[in-house]
Amino acid sequence: MPEGKLTPAGSVAAFGDLVERLPPEARVLDCACGTGQLAVGLAALGLDVTATDASAAMVRRTQQLVEQHGVPLRTLRASWDELSDCLDGTPPFDVVFCVGNSLAHAEGASARFDALSAMSRLLSREGRLVLTSRTWELVRARGSRLDVGHRLVRRQGRDAVVVYNWQIEQRWEEEHRLEIAVAQVASDGSVRTCSERLSCWPFRQEELVSQLQAVGLGVEYNTFDPDAENYTVVAAKGEVREADRRNRH
Repeated sequence: MPEGKLTPAGSVAAFGDLVERLPPEARVLDCACGTGQLAVGLAALGLDVTATDASAAMVRRTQQLVEQHGVPLRTLRASWDELSDCLDGTPPFDVVFCVGNSLAHAEGASARFDALSAMSRLLSREGRLVLTSRTWELVRARGSRLDVGHRLVRRQGRDAVVVYNWQIEQRWEEEHRLEIAVAQVASDGSVRTCSERLSCWPFRQEELVSQLQAVGLGVEYNTFDPDAENYTVVAAKGEVREADRRNRH
């Protein structure tokens, strides 16, 4: 992650224009909130924020960050298919965030469609869904590989080299795997390594846009560039007026 996004304020700054347009006390859902940096940053602005994640560990991390910053924020452990039941009866949200490449962890096209549909149902009439994704076209074109960081990364006073081990399958719809290893280098030169294995189901940008339309969302803003590592999509409920459409290709 870029250094700037490691704080609540930095995470919010990445979506500055969108956040600045929100009305005071707007209702926001951070779906797949991770460690809670974005959710806490939004709550610090006075917004009415709910943060959910399928991982109980991530919800705990978010709760710890909430306590550190002393902001009002509701946290729930919920997967995409549990959102409707967990949030049943609550007012709709002005914005739903699903960022940090989270959507690729939905297990294939059908599960991804269900996730988008669940998030769409939680939006208010003029609400917006904000997504960020890796450019999976680039990831797949590079094939299976071992990416070793070319420099030390410093986090919380510790230096480490980050290694990505990509297992890219032949077909898009197959389960792809990524192992991330972090080799921490101590001051005495010793190395301690920890790792995590992730599964993902990649998708083409055009497939994402098609599925958004199928759940009743029109793309308002799209930064997709086939040569860029990541992109952001903002989709709005109902038909998007051409004057509001700001696609970048």
